Amino acid sequence: MHEITLLSGKGGTGKTTIAAALASVARDAVFCDADVDAADLHLILKPDILEEHRLESNWVAIIDDELCTHCSLCVEYCRFDAIHYKPSGGLEINPFDCEGCRLCERICPEQAIRSERNNNNFWYVSNSRFGTLVHAKMGAGEQNSGKLVTEVRKKTREIAQNTGAKFIITDGPPGIGCPVISALTGTHKVLMVIEPTKSGLHDAGRLIELAGNFNIDIFAVINKYDINDQVTGEIEKYLHENSIPLLVKIPFDTVMVEAMLQAKTIVEYQPYSNISKMIHQIWESIAETEYTEVEKVK
Repeated sequence: MHEITLLSGKGGTGKTTIAAALASVARDAVFCDADVDAADLHLILKPDILEEHRLESNWVAIIDDELCTHCSLCVEYCRFDAIHYKPSGGLEINPFDCEGCRLCERICPEQAIRSERNNNNFWYVSNSRFGTLVHAKMGAGEQNSGKLVTEVRKKTREIAQNTGAKFIITDGPPGIGCPVISALTGTHKVLMVIEPTKSGLHDAGRLIELAGNFNIDIFAVINKYDINDQVTGEIEKYLHENSIPLLVKIPFDTVMVEAMLQAKTIVEYQPYSNISKMIHQIWESIAETEYTEVEKVK
């Protein structure tokens, strides 16, 4: 079993679009959407949810108005400025500002404050037209996205092992933060999707530096390469200098947008297009799989 994780130094590069397209050509694969902060792979795959699970998140303090004497000790000691007086009187805690340190709970002389775990994070096991998809949804303002990524990937691997799947295709989160580190750990290959902009090149460099610490094979795709030939040339030079294989350069084409509006991958929408051929080429390269001439897109 090999896990192939799609990453990008920044958002909006087309990573999920390519991940969905690869899902439509992959064989013996289980799919994982590890971009838990803004999961959208399901918008194209349109899966049917089979299982729903909750994941407890950070602690949040709650004030019992009947016990509170308004001594303001909690207001004084809250370093996150999460406790305020309500216009109608009494104290309240803003759950989006509360960091769950639970100091207010410990110092309250009336024991009027208690802490509860948020359970507004969900993860799902679903069935899509291409196979099993494990994905998640974080509530607004929730934390522990790295923990949720780990949980989603753990379940995906479990399903892959139980079903004998050869591959896991993971649509990872953008950036280089905690969720990306959780998505990188233990994966076998990284497919990096880069857009030809200065910020795209800069952030791709940061991602390459991060992934290099994990000793993982990295492959690259430049998406919409023809919108800026100069930066595309800079990216190609950078990849060459860092010995990172550039698999394909995908041109800008409004047909990709048309396919997404139909909730289809480009391979489904226009199976004989040049971009669909590139998707097959990407998969054959990173999965080291050769299709027969009959199976290849001609």
